[in-house]
Amino acid sequence: MPDDLIRWDVYEISAETSSLVGVKLRGRIRKYGLEKCINILAENTSDVHGRVRIAVLKGTDIKLIKDFLKKIVPDSNLKLKLNGVINPVLSKLKVNDELRYEI
Repeated sequence: MPDDLIRWDVYEISAETSSLVGVKLRGRIRKYGLEKCINILAENTSDVHGRVRIAVLKGTDIKLIKDFLKKIVPDSNLKLKLNGVINPVLSKLKVNDELRYEI
């Protein structure tokens, strides 16, 4: 695999009681990334109900993102799901398994 491709760390956002879908969370995360100069992708999950996944450049310190999420969704949790993935698909994690596909 080429070494010059961008590697991403993928995190999943969950919450005990707060809704994460239909509340403009992805857009707010995107705008926050723009304001703080953080490369970030955000997408709703399709393999787990009611969660959102984000991807940041491999090795990015996520403290600012975690603090922002706690501010807007106090019961949010952020968990690392994949480390150093190239061209990640956020909506369904199993798609990131390259052994599943032939071209």
